[in-house]
Amino acid sequence: MSLDILFSEAEIGARVEAMAYEIAEALPARMLAVPIMTGAFIFAADLLRALYRAGVEPEVDFFQVASYGEGTVSSGNVQLLREIRADVTGRDVLLIDDILESGRTLTYARKALMDRGARRVLIAVALEKPHKLVVDIAADFVGFQSPDRFVIGYGMDYAGKYRELPFIGALDQA
Repeated sequence: MSLDILFSEAEIGARVEAMAYEIAEALPARMLAVPIMTGAFIFAADLLRALYRAGVEPEVDFFQVASYGEGTVSSGNVQLLREIRADVTGRDVLLIDDILESGRTLTYARKALMDRGARRVLIAVALEKPHKLVVDIAADFVGFQSPDRFVIGYGMDYAGKYRELPFIGALDQA
């Protein structure tokens, strides 16, 4: 396997700071932020700290879902592993995920929040692969456009490995 760096730690840091100010302009300071675990944990932590610096003080709760398992292709089935506990009725929610690829996970999570009575659900993702979408959904805030390669690092994994990398890389299996 070979690894190419797509987005450096410095590039990611600068983009996350810029995203926080974009979000601060679009959402109220007391919104609910809902990261989707596990892949979004590093991006969510960085984004939440950047939101604080931008004057936003969100309440935070977590969804945990799975769709990849041990492979490099989504199974197509979204499994809910952890439910949020916060009351979303009438609230503005920022759904945070690592990557918008097929769109299934974010569609599932957005629908769950809207079904619970959220006033509005906006989506922030570190990466977007718009050419891979299989459902009609768009992110409101996007860190980077990703090439059609299997990405790892910055919280994203391959079979539980590489999450700790401070950059986003592409893994080529040769």
